[in-house]
Amino acid sequence: MSDEKTEGKTDVHELKEVLGVVSEKIPGLLKGMRDVLYSKEAAENMADAVGTFYRKLVGAGIPEKEALEMARGYMINLREVFKGINVGEKIHVHEKEGD
Repeated sequence: MSDEKTEGKTDVHELKEVLGVVSEKIPGLLKGMRDVLYSKEAAENMADAVGTFYRKLVGAGIPEKEALEMARGYMINLREVFKGINVGEKIHVHEKEGD
């Protein structure tokens, strides 16, 4: 077997190992982020921030209706960030036939 083929197989094997480790770690990291972002403390902090934002807008002379819309836009709907992510799912790496 030539050195290029051996080196190519080694590179593929190393990449497969790295991706295997990454696929095991990423779901846990995403779950941890989700848990932090959706905790009671995170909800309280977001409510305080949005409330303060709204009060500051109204205090600056923005009409209440517009301030409410701006406060709604200020809130980030984190469910959209996690939409379609199955936290328990692992990423699988498949080798081509002959590799």
